[in-house]
Amino acid sequence: MPVSLFDRLKADNADIWDAYTRHDFLVGLQKGTLPEAAFQFYLKQDYLFLIQFARAYALAIYKAGNLAEMRSALAGVKAILDMEMDLHIAYCADWGIAARELETLEEAPETVAYTRFVLERGMAGDLLDLMVALSPCAIGYGEIGARLAADRETKTTGNPYQSWIGMYAGNEYQQLVVDMTADIDRIAAKRLTEARFPDLSRTFATATRLEADFWQMGLNAAKG
Repeated sequence: MPVSLFDRLKADNADIWDAYTRHDFLVGLQKGTLPEAAFQFYLKQDYLFLIQFARAYALAIYKAGNLAEMRSALAGVKAILDMEMDLHIAYCADWGIAARELETLEEAPETVAYTRFVLERGMAGDLLDLMVALSPCAIGYGEIGARLAADRETKTTGNPYQSWIGMYAGNEYQQLVVDMTADIDRIAAKRLTEARFPDLSRTFATATRLEADFWQMGLNAAKG
């Protein structure tokens, strides 16, 4: 079976990928020891993050090469705006974060750095550049959720973060991972050359580092 482009990119950046997917923030989630202030700050910034990712998928519509790619990108926009945003607002409410507070938040530097990098890669490059920049988040969260759910070291009873783990380990999100991995391969079939791979790998590496910075942002906020 052919190796997916995503798996090639991940293997080419194994150390960076491990630093992201096994970050101390996630260790705290797994053990249930993450300071609530760290998680709440992360949730607030993730609300702003989702808004910018909706813009990235809207850009993907423009960058698409055919109607099928446009429809796929539109599905991403609709999923964020019509479903994920409402779910996130409700989840934030469970953590004592009101919708009116979310509407007045300012973006943290880490949020700006990551989301604008993704948009810049999409604007400067083509649809493949954009999807590669999006993939560490969209696919990575699924990998993290599945790993933590399967790990015997994960605290399940009395862990306030168990619902977060369950969300990304769940069938619905895992199907999204499968679909996006396949979408990237379909896009790559028309656009990827071996000469392009090093540039795509650099994009993937930067996006993955910025994801790790997003976790660290939460830990730093909890330290004051």
